[in-house]
Amino acid sequence: MKISVIGCGYLGAVHAVCMAELGHEVVGVDVDPNKIAMLNRGEAPFFEPGLPELLEKLADIRASGRLSFSTDISAARGAQVHFVAVGTPQKKGSNAADLTYVDAAVEALLPVLSAGDIVVGKSTVPVGTAARLAQRVVEGAPGAILAWNPEFLREGFALKDTLTPDRLVYGVPAGSDGDAAVAALDSVYSVALENDTPRIVTDYATAELVKVSANAFLATKISFINAMAEVCEATGADVTQLADAIGHDVRIGRRFLNAGLGFGGGCLPKDIRAFMARADELGVDQALSFLSDVDAINLRRRTRMVELAREVVGGDLTGKRIAVLGLAFKPNSDDVRDSPALSVAAELASSGAIVVATDPEAIETSRARNHDLHLVETVEEAAAGADAVLILTEWQEYRDLDPETLGGIVGNRAILDGRNCLVPSQWRDAGWTYRALGRP
Repeated sequence: MKISVIGCGYLGAVHAVCMAELGHEVVGVDVDPNKIAMLNRGEAPFFEPGLPELLEKLADIRASGRLSFSTDISAARGAQVHFVAVGTPQKKGSNAADLTYVDAAVEALLPVLSAGDIVVGKSTVPVGTAARLAQRVVEGAPGAILAWNPEFLREGFALKDTLTPDRLVYGVPAGSDGDAAVAALDSVYSVALENDTPRIVTDYATAELVKVSANAFLATKISFINAMAEVCEATGADVTQLADAIGHDVRIGRRFLNAGLGFGGGCLPKDIRAFMARADELGVDQALSFLSDVDAINLRRRTRMVELAREVVGGDLTGKRIAVLGLAFKPNSDDVRDSPALSVAAELASSGAIVVATDPEAIETSRARNHDLHLVETVEEAAAGADAVLILTEWQEYRDLDPETLGGIVGNRAILDGRNCLVPSQWRDAGWTYRALGRP
């Protein structure tokens, strides 16, 4: 099929490249000329494992024109399916989602649509958005059809999640238009369907709610174990052993019961806030009032990490040299949007500490967000003479650090494990003061 992808940020670029890998003819469209130039050269505009290699593999397809990127919306003309994959950031001064980019993308598409074309929303939007946009498509491009196909990408695993999804959700209108949308999406995802990927066909509202509900549940599970970490710190219990024990219950499961700095990134924090805002608009705010606590627990973990750092350096951070290892919100990503690690680093600096920070991939993205941090390339540079070392993103290379080797670099053997990713006994046996969130 010929497919267009409107928006070539994280979601859109990955989707466009993966659709080409599946054999479709794809054009990606974005207003950012630098991003488009990079993609046309076969360069990834952000860090995602496997994406540079896939772009290199598709070099011949790009040369043939079967995969191309453009700043001109007219390049989407003639495509049968048009994916809208633009961002929905949090509005300034509000919890609500900013739908400016979604609305603009649909408006830009209208003149190039033909009868029978399928416009497919992939952006995460408040429930009710698809129905509104469907009406606009009917008015502006008679015969075109809107569907909603939420994405479930995990940063660091985006290629796998696109090429071999764990489920497909189609939100479509009733009647023959819905049948046409389902048929088109089945053609797009034929490889996944042949591999027995579950497919759920539903209405617009349910499709929109699937995404935000999944994010809200995940955020709640993470904040639950972090709430237990607060209780563990007050009682001397060990939250990692607690998580292991309750995780054996098949009704609960062990995944995402890892206490630490909590969640961040460009999706979970703003999505749960937008969900609360939409519930308030719908008059069902009490149904989601618990998400306020989920958000508050998550933010408290960052404050607690700064308090721990203050404790291990003697009660005053002023003038203390703090090594921060990890700035991305999670490993295998360069994304620092709402990153707990970057937030803690900034708070330490504002408290008077001399913060020297590093990350395998997120140096430049961190510099763009915070110009005041001292950023270096290596662990050795960050840790030299440090009064305390903080591991804030659980990159494998930080998990594998040798306590003795690092001990010969620092000024004081004190380590704070913000992700509970180290083996405490190894560090204590090497003469380190080891502290972690939720552990004695």
